[in-house]
Formats: sequence, C-alpha cells, structure tokens
Amino acid sequence: MSKTFGCVPAGCQVTVATLACPIGAAAPPGAPAGGRPPGLPAPGALAALARQTLGLPSPVIDSSPAQNALQLVNLPTWLWISPAQWAPRSKTATVPGESVTATATPVSVTWHPGDGSTVTCDGAGTPYTSADNPGSASPDCGHTYASSSAGQPGGAFTATATITWDVTWRGPGGAGGALAPLFTTAAAEFRVAESQALDTSGA
Repeated sequence: MSKTFGCVPAGCQVTVATLACPIGAAAPPGAPAGGRPPGLPAPGALAALARQTLGLPSPVIDSSPAQNALQLVNLPTWLWISPAQWAPRSKTATVPGESVTATATPVSVTWHPGDGSTVTCDGAGTPYTSADNPGSASPDCGHTYASSSAGQPGGAFTATATITWDVTWRGPGGAGGALAPLFTTAAAEFRVAESQALDTSGA
C-alpha cells in the first residue's frame, strides 16, 4: 500500500512517475492473461498511477478590471485563466516492457463570483487588451456584478475558479481510454463599488 498511489501490484516499487516491478511480480487481479508476459500490471492500473502523478497547477486568475482595482456595479468584468496554463499535461508510468501515458486536458472553467451566481466558460476566456472597449462584455467569459461588495467580509467578494481537466490514457498496442476528470481551484478577491455620477452643472 502506498499513501500516494494506493494499492499497487505485489513486488512493485513506486517513484514519482514510474512504477518499477521485478519481472516475477504478480499481475493485479483481473489483469488480462492472454498474450501478456507474466508479472506485467494491467495497462489500466498503470494509467491510474500515471493520472495520480500529473501534478496539475492551481489556476492563475486574471481579470479586467484587475483584482487590485475596483470593479464597478453594472460594468462587465472580464475573466480568464493565464494562457500559459491552458495546455495538456502528461505523465508516464513505466514497468519493464510496458509504458502507459495519462494526459489531462483543460476543457472548461466554472466561476463562482462570490455573489451567489455561477458562470461556466468553455475555455480559458479571452484576455482583455488595450484595444478592447472597457464597457463591453467579454466575448466568452465574464461576469457583471449587480451589487456592491461593501457588506461582504473584508469588503470584497471571494470568487473561485475551478478548471475541469478531461483525462485520457494511451498504452501499448493501441490500448487507451478515459479516466475520471480532475479539478483544480483557486480564489481571488474582488472589491465592487457603486458607480458615482459626477455633477458638473455647477449648481
């Protein structure tokens, strides 16, 4: 039994990304017998181990207006995840004579802006640039606060972003399939203020 990997085949040793088994190690229960050398774990067992070593990063949250600036009620807030993070991650588990690779691919982000709403974006979101209109909404991922955060703890809404990663695996002889998805979450504070009209009439 491994604290990190759970149950592993008898006689096997686990490293960060490699399962090392002596040739005589017994295969796990249910491993296919036909044509497989004795002692090789089932590809699915290696895939599960590779999945556990993926070490996915926590989301890096970006926004416009930025987190350290005031958001304004009824003004769209653009939300996105750092593009550098939005890429597949792979790890390989290996025994003598066999390797299986698990790959996690980010597919969506679920945002909880902190005001009781939920926003799901199919992708990382579009980064705001100086060429964009600050009064326009993001084309694919954003939120508009309808109330001030003045009454919230610390005077800010606590927003969370959770990335869903689809996980697949590939092994020898064209074997492969899907594994349970993985999730990574991060939080950010957004201070939202009521916009104040400026009276320039001189009255």
